Amino acid sequence: MRRILPVSALALALVGGSGAVYYVHAAGQTPAPAPAPAPAPMAAAGQAAGDPVVAIVNGTQIHKHELEAAQQHLPEQYRQVPLQMIYDPLLEQVISSRLLLAQASKEKLADKPEVQEEIARARDDVLRNSLLQQAIGKATTEDKLQAAYAAQKSQQGFAAEEVHAQHILVASEAEARDIIAQVNKGADFGQLAKDKSTDPSAKENSGDLGYFKRDAMVPEFSEAAFKMEPGTVSQEPVHSEFGWHVIKVLDRRTAVPTFEEKEAELRDQASHEAVNQLVAQVHTGAQIQRFNLDGTPKTDTPKAE
Repeated sequence: MRRILPVSALALALVGGSGAVYYVHAAGQTPAPAPAPAPAPMAAAGQAAGDPVVAIVNGTQIHKHELEAAQQHLPEQYRQVPLQMIYDPLLEQVISSRLLLAQASKEKLADKPEVQEEIARARDDVLRNSLLQQAIGKATTEDKLQAAYAAQKSQQGFAAEEVHAQHILVASEAEARDIIAQVNKGADFGQLAKDKSTDPSAKENSGDLGYFKRDAMVPEFSEAAFKMEPGTVSQEPVHSEFGWHVIKVLDRRTAVPTFEEKEAELRDQASHEAVNQLVAQVHTGAQIQRFNLDGTPKTDTPKAE
């Protein structure tokens, strides 16, 4: 069956076809400033100051909040910009949408069976998503995320070990062994890093990598660094995809991740658990019969929910 173009996809077509410029620029170009929006027309008495009328189409008012809602259906890069930057093209989009909707109503398209099916599907999608978002919202409040953080913080292994190290990166094993020999004879590690390392940052930071967790470096490097004691230099060159490393460990510490560092992970975990719990809940007690694609009964039907 023919599918109807979704409103979100239609939005871009409207902007491009309405004669308005959508302020899309090629990579590397500086966007031109958008013209300031025209003053809003006088609104009817009692209109809320924060939601002015921005257009009147065939006697029907369009308010600012409708533009804000339309903006949230645009691609990510346009949802993040101030509304004023895309005000004119977005207003034209909403006006065009309103006129198209009026024309669709005039032609009684809502009476067509295929349109009714699309409307029903869209309604079902909105209801399902609303139910899921409701469950996620309840599970990801600030208090619940803080409680989850406190629970994780009390578990063994929550604190992450970190190493502070310098390194010298060279192209061959022979060069790395020569550097180790020079360090063992008293050469300054930092100066050697500036002089010998192929790591571009070494000339500025003497090969200092700062503190890092085990998974922040390639496995070969981390495995060697996390076995070393502070103040020691690797006596065997460490080979990785980048070349040959000579490592000096300066310090080790155990760092506890802050709530801010863990918040995104905690939110994802809580959201995932909330959705799974909701799905399990609606399955509980449901009478479900499953069939094969050809309509015959399934012989491997999962046990009753």
